[in-house]
Amino acid sequence: MTALLEIDNLTGGYRDTNVLFDVSARIETGSVLGVFGRNGVGKTTLARLVQGSLIAGAGEIRLEGSSVGTLPAYARRELGFGYMPQTSMVFDDLTVRENLNLGSNREAPDRYFERFPRLAERLDQPAGTMSGGERKILAFVRSMIEDTKLIVLDEPSEGVQPENIYHMADCLKERAAAGVGVLLCEQNLTFLTSISSWYLGLDAGTVVLNKPANEVSGADLRSILSL
Repeated sequence: MTALLEIDNLTGGYRDTNVLFDVSARIETGSVLGVFGRNGVGKTTLARLVQGSLIAGAGEIRLEGSSVGTLPAYARRELGFGYMPQTSMVFDDLTVRENLNLGSNREAPDRYFERFPRLAERLDQPAGTMSGGERKILAFVRSMIEDTKLIVLDEPSEGVQPENIYHMADCLKERAAAGVGVLLCEQNLTFLTSISSWYLGLDAGTVVLNKPANEVSGADLRSILSL
């Protein structure tokens, strides 16, 4: 059966310097691939290679069986790729409302205001005047309301309060249940383990674990973070 997203022997990085080497993974429709590892092991690079702001030097990326690895980010976005980067995730000069109105929306953001009421309180406030955690939540909701097949998130919980991380997990579970695939690059193991159906562990740019969640223990995950 064809997966939603297939990554085969992906190698790439920045200009002449490769950061990832021969990475392979699959994301089924409605599943969450949890990508983890220490800082600097290549999680952000993988997210950017999948999203298209970086083009791989070797390997394949396929969406529903069709190769997309040479397409730029805007073309992948048109095919249904969503992306929340780790930094520069909102337009600081735009208001919260204007940030939420960007792009192709699947739905209005209103129902997310029950979980993240600070957004509703600050709709007319420039996003750049919000805290780092609040800007993360704004970018997260932006990614939730877009019409996407695959959502790529790079450290979405960084700087976010625990209660809001809990709400993020619920939102992602709902999107996955609706058939969306999720690639989640994350350091917070509590968050990662609460929603991942498959784990991809990275160290020094290579895959050191690639297993379904039900075959991986917490000790397995912690051991990779301590490599």
